Amino acid sequence: MESAWLIPLFPLLSFLILTIFGKKLKEASSYIAILLAFSSFIYSLLVLFDRFTAPTYKAEAAWLKIGDITITAGFEVNQLNALMLVIVSLVSFLVHTYSKGYMKGDDRFSVFYAYLGLFTFAMLGLVLSPNLLQTYMFWELVGLGSFLLIGFYFYKEEAKAAAKKAFIMTRIGDVGLLIGMILLFWQVGSFEYDEIFKAVAANVISPGMITLTALLIFVGAVGKSGQFPLHSWLPDAMEGPTPVSALIHAATMVAAGVYLVAALFPLFTASKTALLVVATIGGFTAIFAASIGIVQTDIKRVLAYSTVSQLGYMMLALGSAGYVAGVFHLTTHAFFKALLFLAAGSVIHAVHTQDINEMGGLWKKMRFTAPLFLIGTMAISGVPLFSGFFSKDEILVATWNAGHPLLFILGVVTAFMTAFYMFRLFFLVFTGKTRGQMHNVHESPSVMTMPMMVLGVLAVIAGYINTPWFGTFLGDWLVSGNQQLIEASGHGHGHEGSTWIMITATVVSLLGIYVAWLVYGKKSISRDIKMPALYGTLYNKYYIDEIYQYIIVTPMKAFSLFLQYIETFLVEGVMKAVIGITEGFARLGSKFQNGQTQVYGAVAFVGLAVLVVIYALTGGYLK
Repeated sequence: MESAWLIPLFPLLSFLILTIFGKKLKEASSYIAILLAFSSFIYSLLVLFDRFTAPTYKAEAAWLKIGDITITAGFEVNQLNALMLVIVSLVSFLVHTYSKGYMKGDDRFSVFYAYLGLFTFAMLGLVLSPNLLQTYMFWELVGLGSFLLIGFYFYKEEAKAAAKKAFIMTRIGDVGLLIGMILLFWQVGSFEYDEIFKAVAANVISPGMITLTALLIFVGAVGKSGQFPLHSWLPDAMEGPTPVSALIHAATMVAAGVYLVAALFPLFTASKTALLVVATIGGFTAIFAASIGIVQTDIKRVLAYSTVSQLGYMMLALGSAGYVAGVFHLTTHAFFKALLFLAAGSVIHAVHTQDINEMGGLWKKMRFTAPLFLIGTMAISGVPLFSGFFSKDEILVATWNAGHPLLFILGVVTAFMTAFYMFRLFFLVFTGKTRGQMHNVHESPSVMTMPMMVLGVLAVIAGYINTPWFGTFLGDWLVSGNQQLIEASGHGHGHEGSTWIMITATVVSLLGIYVAWLVYGKKSISRDIKMPALYGTLYNKYYIDEIYQYIIVTPMKAFSLFLQYIETFLVEGVMKAVIGITEGFARLGSKFQNGQTQVYGAVAFVGLAVLVVIYALTGGYLK
């Protein structure tokens, strides 16, 4: 753990090498990037194993001194970020490997890998940060990396617009995070997590200020993790290459918001209001995004809205004081969502379209991708014995035990929707007859299928690290040695109602799968929508982008145009008038300042004559 600071330096080195020598290395640059990403993963594993038997390690040094205040920089390895290091580095390594096949032949191949290195470095640096200031710096660097990757196909207008949208919308959330961070520093006199938690426990900060700072920090998490109402950038981010979608949507950028709330969990649990807001926003986002995913026809957008919905689940768990449940689902989701995106990329690579209505019958043509996609679909749908089954059950139990029956119902309904739209996606893509013009469809190369196989195994077994049957190993380890966290999360106080909740969630998920099979598999129920208005609303994503256009973008453009006119015609007009008058006097003066003695004499004579006339007209009284 003493050398954990090396972990983010490997991808940073990859970024620097490929930025300088990428053009010469061309496609060979992938080997350097993959090797360095693998080094980060191996070192993260060693750090995790070390953390199993050793206490939290923290190393800091003075960075800035301002009067009596010392701002430090360093790194910290605790249970949460040791787990996150492995998740981020593993998914990043698998995406690096997969990209070698997916991005083959791209003119900017080395640039793509350089951006991946920068993005991975930023996320790993964020995870290791021991204080809010350092977290904020890496937080913004993650935003920069996502901007570069989403807009990688910069020659496409859609990609450029998506990159700008992601950058601007996440900046809106970041303003809240910045203000909350400043307020905490004002109250505590430090950015350190440990100092903030001590101040909260000692009641140094007033309840109102705790609520305010927690909510402001949550605003930052809302932006990064695509929670309503700052969610609309995330589906548009699908304009980036599919490996980027897997990295952003599985374990890095969108996970950063959930990680931030989990890292500051003692602050949030000190305010019931803040927890309720987090749970409410999370629960609403979960069902809101799931309803949109039901009717989408772009394979990547269906997965994007499923990501928004699953992130809502995680926030619902954290807001219900389910610290272990939120982190557990963050872990399992990283694996099955990365698998689903990489499998979707494999499909797109084979059929050259993203429209699921033009697919079909790929089960027999893609012998590896199809079953792997099915594994990911079953995991996210909560099918028993798959990873998502265990983590989703934990979330529902936490929500029920927190006394939120309405949010619990939203969670159960969302589970039904998730199973329905994910199996709708599976049946339309892999079963039935081919509906589009697809020729020479073949399986992806092994460099793409091998990472998917690794994720497929993890999508099955990852749930067994925390189950009511075999032991809550993850939960016990996450809160071990932290009494404040144990009390805040209620870990170890039993799982009241867990059996009937598990049965309910299972029945609901299987019902969603059955209905999807009736409609899209067996086709005994017509796909024709009887409510076109509802379908149009869902297909157009509740017209959120249009609403933002009318109430925010258009008025802001009008106001900007007004200010432009003020500047052009008033401010610049006045300045131009002053300049013109000054230049006029200067030109007039230059007529007399020509060095000719006779002109100076004439001017003096005229001046004397004027004075004489004035003297005469005033009767000689001018003094």
